[in-house]
Order: sequence, then structure tokens, then C-alpha cells
Amino acid sequence: MIEVKVKKGNVERALRELKRKVKDSKLMVELSERSYYTKPSVAKRRKNLNAKLRNRVESRKSENNH
Repeated sequence: MIEVKVKKGNVERALRELKRKVKDSKLMVELSERSYYTKPSVAKRRKNLNAKLRNRVESRKSENNH
């Protein structure tokens, strides 16, 4: 659970912290994915495409480092 304490009555700062924590935890992405049903075949295809993209990006990074 995400918690943010309001210090010295500074609600605006607490809201900014909360928004940052929600964004970093990827909670909204998970909620949007769960808002509708995805077939297992579609989920598997998406997972494989993400893996290919991740590998491509990592290989480009390693090529640039050498």
C-alpha cells in the first residue's frame, strides 16, 4: 500500500509525492490492463513482443558500449 504523510500542512507536496509513487509503482498500468479481459494467446503474444523489443534494446546498448 502506498502511503504519503502530510508534513506541516503542505498538501500540494504530499500530492506530488503520491503521484510520483503511483507512477513509479506502475499501479495505473496494472489497473488499466485488468479493466478488461485479455485472451491468453494475446497476453502470450504481447509478452513475446516485449521480450524481443527488450533484447533488441539491450543488444544496441551493448554494441554502443564496445
